[in-house]
Amino acid sequence: MSNQKIQKPTLTGQRFKTRKRDEKKVFDPTQFQETIVQGLNQTGSDLDAVAKFLDASGAKLDYRRYAETLFDILVAGGMLAPGGTLSDDLTRTEFCLFTAQEDLETMQAYAQVFNKLIRRYKYLEKGFEEEIKKLLLFLKGFTESERNKLAMLTGILLANGNISASILNSLYNENLVKEGEAFSPVSPPCVLQELFPANKRSCEHFSKYFTDAGLKELSDFARNQQAIGSRKELQKDLQEQMERGDPFKDIIASAREEMKKNNISEQTMIGIVWTSVMSYVEWNKKEELVTEQAIKHLKQYSPLLKAFTSQGASEILLLVKMQEYCYDNIHFMNSFQKIVVLLYKADVLSEEAILKWYTEAHVAKGRSVFLEQMKKFVEWLKNAEEESESEEDEAAD
Repeated sequence: MSNQKIQKPTLTGQRFKTRKRDEKKVFDPTQFQETIVQGLNQTGSDLDAVAKFLDASGAKLDYRRYAETLFDILVAGGMLAPGGTLSDDLTRTEFCLFTAQEDLETMQAYAQVFNKLIRRYKYLEKGFEEEIKKLLLFLKGFTESERNKLAMLTGILLANGNISASILNSLYNENLVKEGEAFSPVSPPCVLQELFPANKRSCEHFSKYFTDAGLKELSDFARNQQAIGSRKELQKDLQEQMERGDPFKDIIASAREEMKKNNISEQTMIGIVWTSVMSYVEWNKKEELVTEQAIKHLKQYSPLLKAFTSQGASEILLLVKMQEYCYDNIHFMNSFQKIVVLLYKADVLSEEAILKWYTEAHVAKGRSVFLEQMKKFVEWLKNAEEESESEEDEAAD
């Protein structure tokens, strides 16, 4: 028997140690958020202290990785969920842009905080512009006061050249621009206008200045906002005149004066008149009664509608507005054809306009329902010259 010691088997191969820099970090902004919130709570409303805290924290915290979280907290006090609401997370601070005083001086001080931070950490520049773009898309989710503050801050940053004017492209989102419903009364262009010398704050000077500077979009946006404001004021005035029972001739004269003053087309005016007429009354909620009520109401106000449909394009636009209204207000779905017939008899709508709407100018809203409703009347119109007056009354009924 051999006394030779049996060698135990060993594992062969090379062990590789994972280097720390090769390990994938998990995106977890919680600790980062808690640190920033705690620091802001300690500095409070002293913006000089806030700027110093942010400057020092950049050496210890990963600003590059958590830039969006950082800017969310500085603006809104916590992380923002899609749409602009604060996330359910309870880690937030009351010391932020949205809770600050709503005045230009305070917003200028906040602009300095952002400016110092980005000058110190240059890589945050792109992230900050992306944050502003995002906030402008979230306008609907903010209160009026929050929108005002954001507008002032954006205007100041643009005026100082801290951000590019291209960020305003966010404002041209179709859903935001529609009727200006997403904007606060103070928008970035309005704030910029206030930064001009007192004798150069006119819309004309503002437009020329930014058009010459290659920022025609900003100029056009400001003009668009002014036009929207004028139209809303005009609609309000029309409704007040109707409520007072002013004579139609006075209402028409006043509206035409506003058209001339604000360069409003007849197509735009008929849309305003239609909205004013339909907003003026409290409608019955019962479908079987609302048609009768609408016919009576529109028969009374047909002279007002007639005054602003002297052009074929105005008639078409009125038909489209009627289609959209009857679709958006479900109780009117079965009223469309009867309203068209009424306005045809009142010489508000012509045969040509109705036929053009039917064949090509209608919109998608409720199209199949309304085209079916109009089918019989349209057939009658096509043969109107050969039909007797008695047949006209039969088709209208």
